[in-house]
Amino acid sequence: MDILNKVKSYREEENKLKWEGTFSDYLAIVKERPEVAQTAHSRVYNMIKSAGVTEEDGQKRYQFFGNEIFGLETALERLVEEYFHPAAKRLDVRKRILLLMGPVSGGKSTLVTLLKRGFEKYSRTDEGAVYAIKGCPMHEDPLHLIPHELRKDFFEEYGIHIEGSLSPLNAMRLEKEYGGRIEDVRVERIFFSEDKRVGIGTYTPSDPKSQDIADLTGSIDFSTIAEFGSESDPRAYRFDGELNKANRGMMEFQEMLKLDEKFLWLLLSLTQEGNFKAGRFALISADELIIAHTNETEYHSFISNKKNEALHSRIIVMPIPYNLKVSEEEHIYEKMIKESDMTHVHIAPQALRTAAIFSILTRLETPKKQGIDIVKKMRLYDGENVEGYNQLDVEELKKEFPTEGMHGIDPRYVINRISSAIIRKEVPSINALDVLRSLKDGLDQHASISQEDREKYLNYISIARKEYDEIAKKEIQKAFVYSYEESAITLMDNYLDNVEAFCNKNKMRDSLTGEEMQPDEKLMRSIEEQIGISENAKKAFREEILIRLSAYARKGTRFDYNSHERLREAIQKKLFADLKDVVKITTSSKTPDESQLKKVNEVVARLIDEHGYNSISANELLRYVGSLLNR
Repeated sequence: MDILNKVKSYREEENKLKWEGTFSDYLAIVKERPEVAQTAHSRVYNMIKSAGVTEEDGQKRYQFFGNEIFGLETALERLVEEYFHPAAKRLDVRKRILLLMGPVSGGKSTLVTLLKRGFEKYSRTDEGAVYAIKGCPMHEDPLHLIPHELRKDFFEEYGIHIEGSLSPLNAMRLEKEYGGRIEDVRVERIFFSEDKRVGIGTYTPSDPKSQDIADLTGSIDFSTIAEFGSESDPRAYRFDGELNKANRGMMEFQEMLKLDEKFLWLLLSLTQEGNFKAGRFALISADELIIAHTNETEYHSFISNKKNEALHSRIIVMPIPYNLKVSEEEHIYEKMIKESDMTHVHIAPQALRTAAIFSILTRLETPKKQGIDIVKKMRLYDGENVEGYNQLDVEELKKEFPTEGMHGIDPRYVINRISSAIIRKEVPSINALDVLRSLKDGLDQHASISQEDREKYLNYISIARKEYDEIAKKEIQKAFVYSYEESAITLMDNYLDNVEAFCNKNKMRDSLTGEEMQPDEKLMRSIEEQIGISENAKKAFREEILIRLSAYARKGTRFDYNSHERLREAIQKKLFADLKDVVKITTSSKTPDESQLKKVNEVVARLIDEHGYNSISANELLRYVGSLLNR
């Protein structure tokens, strides 16, 4: 019965939020909390801002988009700061249609859905509370009741601008039901809901021949004409079009540029003047954010048509490209898998990362900058350290191709191929090789991929495979080195002793013979070379290590195996290189001896307990790395 109790509590909370009173009561609320009278654009901006904003590497991150949209920080910052923010300040940008333009499965629909769900939730808070004339099908702003002649006085007293005129229906109700006494008009709190058609509208184009403007603006109720005597009587009209119902909130147009021309011109009036024509009435005021989305092909076709120039100037286009960060692409796949029925299937660690590497490579343009290839570019975009390059290089690379990310493999394709790999393998576990194989097989079935792109994508699969080979070796390296932890610590201590002697220009003393000797240059270089420290850079690296050692000593803390990330990586690689023969034997021997078997079991247990593998994927990884080392 727990869920029923929660339903009951939810209903009780909903009832507590309800409010109804007179226009006089409402004015008291406005006086105390002017934000209840904010515009739709202002409400969107404040909703996003209220969720929190952080800054990382000079990039704003809006918590509102949280764990739903990944790798689009630049596009989202531009959307909020160049559209929502100035629109909230009543600047002219609010009189534009917001058009999200980007490739399929790039996050446009997700973004709009987040705004709609956010609107619903925000209208249930004190900050986002919305009030409307009770019984109005358009949820009209109660402040429209203030006569135009008194609005200047209202602004001086309340500091609030009133835009728009009272609708024909409410003008009639004011006279017939309230005798013109606006202070008595009933006002209620409303809650945005797409399902209940309150403050959120959605329109999807259908066959051009069957598209009816009444779907947007409402229609005459012929059954009431006999009662009210005229088609121009507002009581004989159904104010139930999407534009009517979206008033005070937002209106989404899916594939807007596929709309018939007469629909587009209707939007022109709505965005520019804040009103639209319906039936035999004067212009009807509406305050709503018009947001639409389309793909690049449709957009270019639209702007190439000279007839659309006037409308084009009233559209603000926000490019929503594909994500270009490998780590963020992984999050996209994880999210899509959680939302599917595949959660029972074990997907080996690094499988999604390998797929993400392939996807990102298909979206990147080959850099013009000399000395940098597409793989280095991919790593830089993902925030990895690439020797010889810095953040300025990343900015320079981004400027080379302003439209980068508008083409390539979409996330849905990858998830479809992962699904195919699961079905084909018929076991509850798949690894990176299974995913790459499925991605490769699927290229032949992808109708929109040209032969030229197919060849390029096959090359990217090969690159992703090479990247995975290195990742796989590192995974085994960590697990094996852990089994030889004492050896790793001994090797590190030996290196530190030599570094200390080198930097201080001292000699070392042999622990057995007591003989003085120079620091072991061969040992130090064999470790440093594992992480690409050049001959010219060795002195700076060793001094860095010594400074870190001294800092730990001053704090009375011991410098241990995990105190310097790059040194730990170098020690692991060096030890693994020395252990390669052991790895080869233990992974390829059909009849391993007891000590070998113990090592194998330790590594498998480590992969399962610490790295997220299961017994199937851990053993597959072990065999695969063994085969790589035996080549």
